[in-house]
Amino acid sequence: MSERIIQGSSMNYVSVADTAKKWNMSERAVRNYCAQNKIPGAFITGKTWNVPKDAVKPSRANAGFSAPKTLLDILKTEQTAKISGGIYHKVQIELTYNSNHIEGSRLTHEQTRYIFETNTIGFAGESMNVDDIVETANHFKCIDMIISRARYALSERFIKELHLTLKGGASYARRDWFAAGDYKRMPNEAGGRDTTPPEEVSAAIGALLAEYNAVKEKTLTDIIGFHARFESIHPFQDGNGPVGRLIMFKECLRNGIVPFIISDEMKLFYYRGLHEWNSEKSYLTDTCLAAQDAFKKYLDYFRIGY
Repeated sequence: MSERIIQGSSMNYVSVADTAKKWNMSERAVRNYCAQNKIPGAFITGKTWNVPKDAVKPSRANAGFSAPKTLLDILKTEQTAKISGGIYHKVQIELTYNSNHIEGSRLTHEQTRYIFETNTIGFAGESMNVDDIVETANHFKCIDMIISRARYALSERFIKELHLTLKGGASYARRDWFAAGDYKRMPNEAGGRDTTPPEEVSAAIGALLAEYNAVKEKTLTDIIGFHARFESIHPFQDGNGPVGRLIMFKECLRNGIVPFIISDEMKLFYYRGLHEWNSEKSYLTDTCLAAQDAFKKYLDYFRIGY
């Protein structure tokens, strides 16, 4: 196949695909080189990188750079480089939309995507709940937090910071009783079930974290089990579900396990699994495994190994 030449002002440029063939490497690796400014003269037009025809393949030994190998590495690279249209972009939109919809958000998938991609609202003629918009923007920040700190052990401080980031700025968060970033002050229920009393929450979370962090090589079952117990404690006045699902995603990344997104369509199966966890663990486990299979399709599309 003949080389595709892109005419520039002072030199010729070729596509990422042709550069990858010439250098005997993946197109993703070439794009990562471009995003990391490892190829002098490369520039982006829309979503397409243009590579100088005479560019020299960067030396990994000299540059100290290697193409990301794990999903977490790829997410961090795309997050830092602000790459659009990749797996990081996909996770931001799908995890935010589905997690918020489970909690009752009325924003559509398209509206969620638009807010992430443009950082604007711009929906003329529609009435929208301000808190839905605030929590959507906040959830994007939370995903950045779990990616940036994925390799750190889970801590009480981090969990509270996630909650503060998620709920900060919402109208109800300004009320004295809400306590954004801190544990609940009033008893609450989860799906009609009793949860841990406010005065016992700190000790319950401390014990849960101590037991969980003592496990050196965590499995998917360990992560799901942590989530089920976290939700039964229900430590915050509101927002326990989104925080808990963010924690699951983070811990999968940390332990080299394919993460997953509980979709809005899985909501009833997910709730049943949480409700029945102590007596029958297969309901929640099977729901999470189905969600994991769906996420593997994303990885297959973006050609990311697992």
